[in-house]
Amino acid sequence: MPYLQLDVNGRHAVHNKRQLAQRLCETYARLMQVDIRRVSVAIRESGEGSLWRIVEGEPVPVSVLMCDIRRGRSAEQRMEVAKALCQDCCEVLGLHEDRLNVEFTQHTGDEMYHPTLGGFSPEWSEEEVGATVGQ
Repeated sequence: MPYLQLDVNGRHAVHNKRQLAQRLCETYARLMQVDIRRVSVAIRESGEGSLWRIVEGEPVPVSVLMCDIRRGRSAEQRMEVAKALCQDCCEVLGLHEDRLNVEFTQHTGDEMYHPTLGGFSPEWSEEEVGATVGQ
């Protein structure tokens, strides 16, 4: 954890998805003050015409970025990271910000297991700020 899951219409080149995964990891780790090794990214291509939202009475293709994170960050910090992650998605994949939603699901540390990093994640705290590894 965190686990960032982007659902998109259509198909994208592997090098673009790899570039986006790197940018999302870097952006998230920097703004949320976490060890970048904890961040996982999924980019799911649902195919043309798979994700929709009603805009001005008509269905339009959209994308959704789900962010499973440790609880503890303020709404202001989550807003900042959501805007930055949207910018990454728009710049790398050409998504339209007005057609991209970001949703957060917050978890306790003991709901996230990282064998490589010693087991369960610790609860997030202000002490992590400035003490991140791997950035």
